[in-house]
Amino acid sequence: MSISKAIEFSAKAHEGHFRKGSQVPYITHPFEVAKILGEAVDPEENEALIIAGLLHDTVEDTDTSLDTIRREFGDVVADLVASDSENKRLPWEARKQHTIDFLKNEATRDMQMLACADKLANLRSVKADYARIGEDVWDIFVRGKEKQAWYYQGVLDALAPLEGLAMYQELKSLVTEIFD
Repeated sequence: MSISKAIEFSAKAHEGHFRKGSQVPYITHPFEVAKILGEAVDPEENEALIIAGLLHDTVEDTDTSLDTIRREFGDVVADLVASDSENKRLPWEARKQHTIDFLKNEATRDMQMLACADKLANLRSVKADYARIGEDVWDIFVRGKEKQAWYYQGVLDALAPLEGLAMYQELKSLVTEIFD
């Protein structure tokens, strides 16, 4: 297992993909998630979490299978990636409710940290996009501001055990700033 291998793997998997509503290469998101996690844990002690941050969207958003992640990076990384991957065949509300329930009732601390870093990186992007295009930012999403607010508040509540972490505090601040 190595972070550099995960960087190469993720960059190749997301090649040609862009962030919603922009021309920003998608790989910037997994890199940011890994950076947030690297600031929260010792990368040498929790390399699997950093790697999962780099790979967290490969199964959900590319043709990469969970079996490939398991084979290339091991069970711990694969389980973390699986925990942050949604079943896109389900309706939006069902997917989001499942995520909230899972984070609250079943997720390990590392799974919660991965989700927190992912959601924080997403809301940082929303804040930047809002500064650039205002209320039109909500047109980028499958559901508008009201549903996004419901989702992010639910995630925030589910992640309350992480309250002592700087990334949780920043997420909490952004949820308030963006949705209140």
